[in-house]
Amino acid sequence: MRKGNKNKRLVWIGGALLVVAIIAVFVATRDSSQAQTTTPAGEVVTAFIGDLSAEATASGTVEARRQASLAVQTPGLVTAVPIHVGDTVQAGDLLVQLDNSELALSVATAAQSLRLQEANLDNLRQPANEADIAAAEAAVASAQANLDDVLAGPTETEIAISEASIRASQASLYSSSAELARAQSSIADSQVAAAQAALLAAQTTLDHAREVNEEGPNAENHQALLEAEQAVADAQAQLDDLLAGPDVNAERSSVAAASARVDGSEADLNLLLVGPSETDITSAQLQLAQAEASLASLLTGTSQADIAAAEAEVEQARLSLADAEDALAKTTVTAPFAGVVTAVYVSEGELASGVVVELVDTQNLEIVLQVDEVDIGNVAIGQPAIITLETWPDDEIDSSVVAIAPGAQTAAGTALVTYDVHLQLGTTDLPVRIGMTANASLITAEKEGVLLVPNRAINVDRSAGTYSVNRIVGEETEVVEIAIGLRDGQYTQILDGLNAGDELLVTNGVPVESFAPNADE
Repeated sequence: MRKGNKNKRLVWIGGALLVVAIIAVFVATRDSSQAQTTTPAGEVVTAFIGDLSAEATASGTVEARRQASLAVQTPGLVTAVPIHVGDTVQAGDLLVQLDNSELALSVATAAQSLRLQEANLDNLRQPANEADIAAAEAAVASAQANLDDVLAGPTETEIAISEASIRASQASLYSSSAELARAQSSIADSQVAAAQAALLAAQTTLDHAREVNEEGPNAENHQALLEAEQAVADAQAQLDDLLAGPDVNAERSSVAAASARVDGSEADLNLLLVGPSETDITSAQLQLAQAEASLASLLTGTSQADIAAAEAEVEQARLSLADAEDALAKTTVTAPFAGVVTAVYVSEGELASGVVVELVDTQNLEIVLQVDEVDIGNVAIGQPAIITLETWPDDEIDSSVVAIAPGAQTAAGTALVTYDVHLQLGTTDLPVRIGMTANASLITAEKEGVLLVPNRAINVDRSAGTYSVNRIVGEETEVVEIAIGLRDGQYTQILDGLNAGDELLVTNGVPVESFAPNADE
């Protein structure tokens, strides 16, 4: 009995222990389930102390440092285009030639004018020779004789010649008047009567044609009606011309001209009989004075004022030649530097205006990066950089920053603001082409023994300009605003807000970008 009871107690104890164990397992499972529901889902990272080298990266394209859109300065006809798209040209090579025949003639004329002015200046600087003095003395004598003739008045021969001219003009007037009278009486009454009879006959024919066409309208009768109407119109016009009288405009003009010649001849005779006027005498005296001044100038030599005036005329001729040569030069478009032709907009025989050729310098290439406004403060001229091209991603090319655009660019439809940063392309054997995509890395700063967290754990609010993380505190998370410092493509320096060992939850928020702004410490 005792043994049986003992066994029963063991069974009861074992059962109780089993129930307790089941309850414990249930409780542990329930607690574990509750812990999983309160722990946020996502990747967990830890803040740590380490070294950091900030390497700013950006992408851009290969571009030519020099490119030109070459235009003609004045429109003109294209006579030659010896280049095509893709051709390599040297500085000074002909690209487009315009018609310059008229401008070349202008240059030749201006050059001839300059030579004449220079020759005139040389003559003024030379002393007068015997031939020049003799010619000047002859001019003085001729001017003196002319003045004497004017003062002496008309001779009998001159009066007789003037009177003969009047008689000839009068005879011409009589002849023209007779021609006018004959022309005015050239139409007889019989011609008018005949024209009236012809008009009456044409009208009778027209009346008959109308009756026939009304009785039997057809194409033939209609044509006969049209011809009859035209005959009446022609007969009427002929009668009108006869009634209007003959065309005597030419004869009237001839009479008027002859009458004017008579008046002129009579006026010349009257002036001749009156004698020389004060104007005639003054003109003759002035001619003599000029001849005497020229002789005196030869005998005394050219004055400095005359030489200065001649020198001014030479200089003006030189300027005119320079202007003509400049206009001629503008008809020729040449390459300002060695490069490759990328566009040709004209052909021979066309009228050129504006841009005609585009050219790029393929020997001086650069990389133009689009750098976010929050990163531009970490980029400086002279900063070294490493460039890789998408075409050859494993080949690194040394480079450096040579220029930073002073103005920003804004992408359409976004709030993103960028600046163009220019990098000089270093020496390479790669066949680099314009337009290739390039990636650049710039080392901006280095830090040792600083607090770091992965970039993906940091969230950025661009509108507010703040940064934050989700720090795990027990089984909860809290949003902590932080101050950041240096960063590279993986890690960011934390200046304030966290401690080493803090665990952070990586969420699906907007992370700090790999090329985000470096905050100053």
